[in-house]
Amino acid sequence: MIQRIQTLYLLAVVALMSVTLFAPIATFTVGETTFTLSAFSLAGGNQSQSTLWMGILLVVSTVLPLVTIFLFKRRQLQVRLCGAEVVLLLGALVFIGIYYWLSVDKAFDGVEIMHKQFGWAAPMPLVSIVLTYLAGRAIFKDEILVRSLDRIR
Repeated sequence: MIQRIQTLYLLAVVALMSVTLFAPIATFTVGETTFTLSAFSLAGGNQSQSTLWMGILLVVSTVLPLVTIFLFKRRQLQVRLCGAEVVLLLGALVFIGIYYWLSVDKAFDGVEIMHKQFGWAAPMPLVSIVLTYLAGRAIFKDEILVRSLDRIR
């Protein structure tokens, strides 16, 4: 189970998405106050706005690859779960974009943002999409190999 390359890819996805859960995704400077966008909130100073749905999506996209690793005897299900993980990660990227570009204007009530910057956790879902794709491809190759060996017997 651990010696397979797809397991290493999926473990890397779990690690990257765990970092995304706990690290700041973006920072905004408004006046002298710095606001931080994280998985569950956009907070700074004495203001806070919930980003609960993005947090839930990030938690699910962190747990799903871990579950996929332990379903190693059901390779077709693993391939489908990798596809679902890619969709979840795309959704996480959409949420990050929405909170970065659109809701910032509403959160700060038209106050001009002096500086906004993505954090180093923002591209992690994009890297995780590539790793999940590679894991799904490796799982599919294993399935083809097992079917060809069954045919020989």
